[in-house]
Parts: sequence; C-alpha cells; structure tokens
Amino acid sequence: MDRQRNRNVGNKFIIFLVAIFFIACKSETQPEVKETLVAVVEEPEEVLEFGFNLNEYIVKRDTIKKGDSFGEILERNKIGYPAIFQIAEKAKDTFDIRRLQVGKPYTLLCSKDSLELPKCFIYQPNLEEYVVINFHDSIHAYTSRKPIKYLEKTVTGVITSSISETLDEQGISAVLTNILADDIYAWTIDFRRLQKGDRFKVIYTDKYIDDTIYSGIHNVKAAYFEHNNEPFYAFRFETDSLKGIVDYFDDKAKNLRRAFLKAPVKFRGITSRYNLKRRIAVYGYKVRPHKGTDFRASIGTPIMATANGTVTKSSYSRGNGNYVKIRHNATYETQYLHMRKRKAKVGQFVKQGDVIGWVGMTGNTGGPHVCYRFWKHGKQVDPFKQKLPEAKPISDTLKFKFLDYIEPIKYQLDNIFFKPDIEEIEQPEQTTIKQSNS
Repeated sequence: MDRQRNRNVGNKFIIFLVAIFFIACKSETQPEVKETLVAVVEEPEEVLEFGFNLNEYIVKRDTIKKGDSFGEILERNKIGYPAIFQIAEKAKDTFDIRRLQVGKPYTLLCSKDSLELPKCFIYQPNLEEYVVINFHDSIHAYTSRKPIKYLEKTVTGVITSSISETLDEQGISAVLTNILADDIYAWTIDFRRLQKGDRFKVIYTDKYIDDTIYSGIHNVKAAYFEHNNEPFYAFRFETDSLKGIVDYFDDKAKNLRRAFLKAPVKFRGITSRYNLKRRIAVYGYKVRPHKGTDFRASIGTPIMATANGTVTKSSYSRGNGNYVKIRHNATYETQYLHMRKRKAKVGQFVKQGDVIGWVGMTGNTGGPHVCYRFWKHGKQVDPFKQKLPEAKPISDTLKFKFLDYIEPIKYQLDNIFFKPDIEEIEQPEQTTIKQSNS
C-alpha cells in the first residue's frame, strides 16, 4: 500500500512538472506582435471644368485686354508664331479668333512642368458657352455649353407701397417686377396705380450655371394678381414652336397682351409727339409736321420691336440716321430712327420685345432719343390715338390643348397661400429641379 501511494504521488509530481514545462514553453514561443504603419496616399479629388480635369494642368485665367489677340496671348506664353499660325488655321472653321472681345474671360491649360507650355485655350463669349481650341496632341476646336440647372420657385406678396418694394423685401430680383409689369400685365394692370392690399402669387424659374452661378430669372410659368379685388390669371404658353412665339393667357384662354407695345423703349419722357401743325423757332416758326413720337432715353438703351413682324429696311440716311422699318401685317408698319447701332437685318422675323438696335444720336437730332413712326394702311398716324388690336387669339385647336395644359398649373397656383396666411396653414415647399446639359 505504501509503495502504491508513493507511486501515485510520484506520478502527480511528474504531471505537475510537465504542466509547468508546457506553460513555460508557450510563454517563451509566443510571437511578438509589432504595429505596422501603412501610408495611405489619397488621390486629389478631380476638379472638372470645360470637360477637363484641371488637376492635370497648371491653370492660368485672365480676360481679354484692349489690344490683345489670340496670337499675342499665346506668344506671351512661349508659343512661337509658326505654331500659332497652324493652330489658327486649323481652328478657323469652328471659331474665328478675330472675334475675341475685350473683357471676356479665357483660360489656358498648361503643362505641369517648368516650361508651363499651353496645351489648350478656352474662351468664354458668355456665361453659358465656351470655345475650346485644343493643341495638346493634335489641333482641334469645338464649342460647348456649361450644364444648366433650372429651379422652379414660388413667391407671394401683399402690396403695401409698390410691387418692386414688396419683392425687394424678399430678396427677389427686380427682373421679376419688370416681367410682370412690362411683359405679362402691361395691358391689363397699371402697376403705377396698384392699391394697398393688392396681392399676387407667382411661379417662376431661376437659372443656374454649373450648379452655383446664378444667371437670373429664366421665365415666369404662371401668375395670379388680385387688383381691386379682381383676379387676373396669367399662364405662359407657346403658340408657335417654329418661330418661338410665347404669349401669356388668362384662365379662359384670352391673350393678355395687345398686338403692339405702348413704346419701343424704356423711356425717360416724351420730348415731341405726333403733330402735323408743329412750328419750330429755329425754322422761323414755319409749320414743320412731326409724324413720329420722340422717346427720350440714354444712349445705348435697347430699342425693341413693338410687335411681331418682318424687317423691310435696316439702313442709314442723313435725316433718319441709323433706322429700322418693320412690316407687321397688311395693315401696320413701324419705323425706329436715330439708332446708335442697328441689330436687325432685312428679311429677319422679329418678335415683340426683340432688341432691334440701341438708342443713339445719328441723323438729324439734338439729343439721344428714338423717333417712333407708325403706319396704318400706308399712312403715318399717331399710335396713341389708334385703337390698337389685341394680339392674335389662340386657335380653337390650341385652346383645348392650352386648357388641358394649365389645369395642373392652376391647381398648383390656387394652392399657394399668401404670405400672411402661412402662419395658419403650413405651405409645402414648391420647388422642383430640372437639369439641362444642352
């Protein structure tokens, strides 16, 4: 028994020693864990403009200065004249390099090295368009447009003094006032005689270039004006897609404008009216008929066609200076005298409100103005004494299309609450986004 007990004790002691040995071995053979730092190199985020990743170039921006030319700009940036001539020849079918205008921006994309040689010339004639002349590998030129975003918005207001003041308080561009007063309601509401408490609702579209550059109000989709407790609806609708003619109609499809604008220019005053018995002191008070209406305005003020029509004359004479004449139909013609510069060309179809020239002092004139002349059945008459026709009514075919078109817009307009009422009824946001890459 004693021998067996001793053997058991010995076995337990051996097992104990083996256990200690394994524990010691495990602690000695445990591998050492070392922390390793891994460097993560982040690629710079692409900066895309004009269809190029600007990170790949040294970008030089400037504007066309007086005396600048395409050749001089490239020569200043280390491009020799033989290469300049070759670039200009290749690009001329796409863009005439002589058309660079003072003050317009341009961009040079240059190589990312010590030479910084230009690889591409980009010219922007306006905010939307740009011309690319690329001569990196091969020479090629093309025109393109920046992406445009349209945001539909709504605004309401109650008149306390004037509509311009009401909109200005909300940070809305004064252009909207001009559109409402001059384009939409010119013949139905006198905005100089608005009453306190008159109110309005407008659905309009703002325009943005490259998502961030505000480019102004694009158009007014619809409006509602409550003047002297009488409602005036207005809906924008295209009546001729080929000629791009757009008019505003009320909710019964009646055209809101007349065939002629009241004046061809935003004027400061009328210096001389139509008067067949006019006498002038410098001519010895002899009768010298004045068959036009003189609207005084600053030099450079745009002159607009007062109605749709075709340009029959765009010329210069000693008395008239630069002038344009338009035939509107078999009955009416108009003429615009003393322009600084003419824009309209013979044979061109112009729409009411299109700019046909700019106010000047050419011809027989004592100050900057536009002399507006008006013919009816071939005889010059006073436009202010004529019962001018309404604009061409909408056709029966288009009328049904128009009424279907405005139904959801009128519903949207009717469910926009006036600003003082918003505290009582929460108004859902009326904003939609339209994208355009054209």
